[in-house]
This record gives sequence, C-alpha cells and structure tokens, in this order.
Amino acid sequence: MLLRMNSLLMSVHLPLRDAIAIVVFSALGAHAIFKRWEPLCIPIVSSLLFFAPAAVSTLLVSHFGVPRGLVLGFSIYFTTLLSSIVIYRISPFHPLARYPGPLLAKVTKFYHVAKVYSGKQQRYAKQMHETYGDIVRTGPNEVIIRDASCITPLLGSQGFPKGPMYEGRHLWPKVPSLIGLRDPKEHQRRRRPWNRAFNTASLKDFNPIIQHRHGLDIFTYDFMGDLVYGGWTEMLREGGDHNGLWKVLKSGIKASFVYEHMPWLSYYGKMLPGGVDAIKKMHAMAFSQTEKRYASGSTSRDLFYFLGNEDGAEKVDPPRSLVISDGLLALIAGADTTSTVLASTFYCILRNPEAYKRLQAEVDKFYPPGEDSLDPRHLPEMQYLEAILMETLRLFPAVPSGSQRAPEIGTGGKAIGPYYIPEGTQTRVSFLGVHRDPRNFTHPDMFWPDRWLIAEGLQTHKEEIVHNPNAWVPFSFGPSNCVGKNLAMQEMRILVCHLVQRFNFRFEDGYDPAQFERDIEDRFVVVIRRLPVVVERRD
Repeated sequence: MLLRMNSLLMSVHLPLRDAIAIVVFSALGAHAIFKRWEPLCIPIVSSLLFFAPAAVSTLLVSHFGVPRGLVLGFSIYFTTLLSSIVIYRISPFHPLARYPGPLLAKVTKFYHVAKVYSGKQQRYAKQMHETYGDIVRTGPNEVIIRDASCITPLLGSQGFPKGPMYEGRHLWPKVPSLIGLRDPKEHQRRRRPWNRAFNTASLKDFNPIIQHRHGLDIFTYDFMGDLVYGGWTEMLREGGDHNGLWKVLKSGIKASFVYEHMPWLSYYGKMLPGGVDAIKKMHAMAFSQTEKRYASGSTSRDLFYFLGNEDGAEKVDPPRSLVISDGLLALIAGADTTSTVLASTFYCILRNPEAYKRLQAEVDKFYPPGEDSLDPRHLPEMQYLEAILMETLRLFPAVPSGSQRAPEIGTGGKAIGPYYIPEGTQTRVSFLGVHRDPRNFTHPDMFWPDRWLIAEGLQTHKEEIVHNPNAWVPFSFGPSNCVGKNLAMQEMRILVCHLVQRFNFRFEDGYDPAQFERDIEDRFVVVIRRLPVVVERRD
C-alpha cells in the first residue's frame, strides 16, 4: 500500500520551477483568503493550513522523494505565507501604513499582548503616545487614539459599532451579555429593561439596598448581589469570600484578557480542556442564583425585577440564558469597577491631607455625629465630595483603555476628527490618555478636586485653567455608555460620606503610597491588589 502511494506521488511530474511556483501562489492565495474573510471554522482553517500545502507539496515528490518533497513543500508554503503577511503589514500599501507604531506591533498582535499581559496596559499606552503621538498603531489592524475630539465621532450615536474584542470576551455561554452586543439595534432593544431599572424613580428604590450594606470590594459585591438577585453573598457578615465568588470573578476577568486582544484565539480556547473553566464557574454560580431568584419571586424592585420582565413592560419574557448573562454582567461591572474607584478615592484623599480634611469638614457639616449618613438627602449639596469623585474618576477611570469600536467591513472606512479609519480597523480612544492630557486639563497628573469647582464658577482661581469636560469619559460615551453610571455615583457618594463620618483613615505604617499606582492592573477593567489602611472610629 505504501509503495503504491509512493509510486502515485512520484508519477505526478512538473518542471521544478513550475511546481515551486504553484506552491508559492497557493500560499499567496491562502493569505488573500485570510486577509479578506478571516475564517475561524476548523474545516476551512485546516484546509488552508494543512490540506492545501499537503496537496501542492506532492508536486515536489517526483524531484526529491516523498519525505524531502513534502517537507520542502510545506516549508516553502509556510515561508511564503508568513513572508507575505509580514511584508504586507509593514508595507506602504497597508491601510494603516500612515500611522506610526512599534514595528513588531505592526507585524503581530502577539507583541502587544506580551507587552500588556502583566496588566500594565495603561502604562504601555502612555509610553506609546509619548513616543509616537496621538494615534498609534498597536496591532496589524488596530489603533489607539489620545485625542478628545475623536470621542463623539467614534462613540456617539453616529459613531462606529463595537469592535471584535467583545467577541473575544464572550467565551461562555451562547447568549452574549448586553456589553457584548455589537449590533446597535439589538443593543438598543436589550438595553430597555436596564434603562427602566436605572431611571431616577428606580434609583430611589435602590437606596434601601445601599443602606443595608455598611473592606470596599466586599461591600460592592454584597450590594450588587442584593441589587441584581435580591441577595446572594454575605461577605461582610461572614468575614470573607467563603463561597469563592470573588476569586472566581477575578479569575474570569484575567482569563478573558488575552482573548480580548486576539478574538480569533477565543474560538479555539473554548475547545481546549480547561480553556474557559473560570468563565464556566462564573456562569454556573449565576445560573444557580438565577434559579433561586425565579423560585422565590419578587420581594423588591431589584435589577432582576426588570431584567426578568417582572414589571411586564415587554410583550415576551426574555429567555433565562439571557437573564443569566446580563445578571452576571451587572454583578461584575457594578461591583468590580465601583470597588476599584472607591479604593482609588481613599488613596487620593489619604495622599492629600488637605483634601481629606476639607472633605471631612463638609461631611461633618451636613452629617454631624448622630445624623444618618446613609440618608442621601444632603448629597446634592455636597460640592466638594462631588469634586473629589469626579477627580478620582479622571485620574483612575475603571476602564482606562476605553471601549473598542470598528467600522464595519464594506463601509469603506470613516473619518473621526483628523484621522481616517479604514473599514474593520479596531479603534479605541484611551480614556486615561485624554483624562491626563494637558490640552484638556491643567496639571493633568495632579489630584486637584478644585478644578471642578473652579470650572463651575463655585470657586475662584487667580489663573485661567484648561478644563475640557467633554474629555471626561469614565463611563464611556454615547448610546453604549455605562447604563448604571447614576447608580454607581450614588453608591460612591453614600459610601464615602458614611465612612468619612464614622472613621478616620491613614496608610498602614511603612506602606509606600506610590506602590498603589504601580500595582494597578488594566485588564479592560482595573484590578487593584490592595490598599493597606488603618481604620479608627472617630470620637
């Protein structure tokens, strides 16, 4: 049988030059297919990367024999394919050739992932902008922008649809959460119950849930568990994360980080044993809690009340898989991002004693000892508290690298501000970049809450300051912005006010405050290791 196969391969004979040319052009054809359609399904990919080179390599067998001919054919095929890809990506004919960036980043996204895998994505982006300017090519088909004039045309109602990074983060299950929807019309439809849940009237219903919850991470996870499902975790009461929820959520965030940058890799990661275990554990927990919430029924107008259509506003109830996916999104987005901003707030005021004293004085004015600091009625009058939160969000946005967008294939591309973005180009405006740009804010790296009071005419300043409120986008911008931003702000106001009224805070002895910023990890959302503080009850 083997001899018959060898003789069959040897019988196929073309001049060597023609045989090599066929191998080369087959590889170039494969590059053209990958470039145009970016196929992911295994039959097509295996055809292009195995069966096609195997077939054309047989043309070399009559010249070199079976083993050498096949090895040489595969070598020529893949050398041609990789060379074609590299040459095209760094050539002046590439649609992004006009935009500067590291050479290796233009060649492969693996370079960018290697640079940011440790979580220092925001620091790397800053270095790139300082080196290359306001627009940097960070991948073969990706740019990041530090220009506030691009926020509205990119993220606004007439902007680009969401980019493929959201497919990379959607690892499990089949139904994507609200944040993962790339179709603007479907996103608008799915957002309706969220809008009802977070309107002004509903926010008043959530105040008792906030007041029920008096460690910052633990508070926010307990609170979001109450808000989404009417109760889930009791980390504060139990003194820790005994059911492992917190650990699983953190693992899931890290697991999806690489796939976010290389969405095509997520398609195969799902198939690997253990490839999405952390994600599956998160959804298993959410499924269990959703079943309990359906069984217990509505005891309050929590978020589940709206997501599950218990208010009867939608003609058809959503499938449970959708409710599970969106409920888990609310838990992660609401708890993890809020807890990091709260930690950043206390870091900022503890590093700035004058700001801390001034905040304490304002809290004591509106909520003196014995006054219920969980009652939100005085919060609209607390201007300095508001300025501190605005300034913290400017310096430490929960999603510092921004939200990815991409012009749809077939649209021909689109101009945003002074830049032309070709179709399919993955594009971000760096939120942290525009927040810390001196063209938008005076003393951009300084914690200076007064800038917000000066800009509103509530405080005078001897010099004119640069203040661009349109460059402040910690909750993103446009129709896909953070639907829970009003709740997040209210939660932070109440909790900061309550803690400052009751306790004194200081850094733990021997702690280097600069370590806080060095330890921050940007994994789409910010991950903070620890903020060691000493808490003492106020007299």
